[in-house]
Amino acid sequence: MMSWTDEPEFPSAPLATDRRSKIFPPASPPSYSESKTKPASIMAEPYEIPAAMIAESEKRSYVLKIDGYSMANALLKNGECMTSAPFSVGGHNWVVRYYPNGYPRHCDNYISLYVQLEAADAEDVKAKAKLKLSVLDKNANPVPSYSRTIPLHTFSRRAPDRGYHDFIHKAGIEVSPHLRDDCLTIRCDVTVVKDIDQEARIPPSDLHRHLGDLLQSKDGADLTFQVGGRTFPAHRCVLAARSSVFKAGLLGAMAESSSSTIEIRDMEPDVFEYLLHFIYTDSVPLLDVVMAGHLLEAADRYDIGRLKVICEDKLCSHIDSNMVATSLALAKQHGFRRLKQACLQFLASPSNLNATIASDGFKHLLSSCGWSAFEELRDRSSRLNSEKDIIMTFRK
Repeated sequence: MMSWTDEPEFPSAPLATDRRSKIFPPASPPSYSESKTKPASIMAEPYEIPAAMIAESEKRSYVLKIDGYSMANALLKNGECMTSAPFSVGGHNWVVRYYPNGYPRHCDNYISLYVQLEAADAEDVKAKAKLKLSVLDKNANPVPSYSRTIPLHTFSRRAPDRGYHDFIHKAGIEVSPHLRDDCLTIRCDVTVVKDIDQEARIPPSDLHRHLGDLLQSKDGADLTFQVGGRTFPAHRCVLAARSSVFKAGLLGAMAESSSSTIEIRDMEPDVFEYLLHFIYTDSVPLLDVVMAGHLLEAADRYDIGRLKVICEDKLCSHIDSNMVATSLALAKQHGFRRLKQACLQFLASPSNLNATIASDGFKHLLSSCGWSAFEELRDRSSRLNSEKDIIMTFRK
């Protein structure tokens, strides 16, 4: 008789409610021919040791008690098995198949034992699990000489079970103290390992979203900016954390530290709105070239380094004869070396230089940087073109 029983040595373990009893043919013996089965009346009671979560794995142990070891040997031939009631581990159902006279044919002197994933015939059912199969002594401790382990295996339609055809040599166990009163007790430890990538993936940071919501809701705002007739509530601590200029003005000894309303001059409201959005979310909405120029000035004014790089990169990648003079003036006034180099490289072409001189932006360049800016452009263009002529003459 095989049963899953509540033994006295396991007083704290709960009894499962599933008490089905039946003898089944082996569901899928590993790479051997089909075996036969013989009906019998075998009581089956699942016995469960409570589950324990270990990192990304779930471990559960079951005790299989063979009451009537001799009767099972007499009733079942080689290749015939008893199958336990299903038990759940890691979201999957499992069964244990016990072959008292072994499986396959050459193993009739052994007890064979297999653990099988139920419903593994479905294409999408898979489970990674490790197994340990142990005969228990009278104190319910595993016997080392009768303990076997199976490393991590993916149970699936192609490989639904794992176990040992030579798990126990019958002649040895029958003279050992571990077969008591015609009763053999075996424990099956099943550890299901979950896929870390799917089950424990760390989500990306959403701090920017929370701070953006804080800016939009105005909750807890403790100061207000007035910019070109519009008001912008904000939070001192956020601004101070993101800008050394704001930190000095809002938390330092300057007059603005104690004021709850601050007026910003020489800046358009839309530009300041973009600036606040970046301070709270570390991102900017879609930028056109004009806004990138204004925002670059604002980022430089408030010492927001990453925003300066973003805006300067935008201007460097969108240089044409209509915008190059304005971008160059901005670069010279604020010391943006990368932007200046990109503008000068564009203006090294005589055709680009002539088109720029005819543009409205050139007047802005002269008014902002003086006539010396034009002389620098002319000299640089002449020098670069002279170098090209020398190179071409040498090649000829």
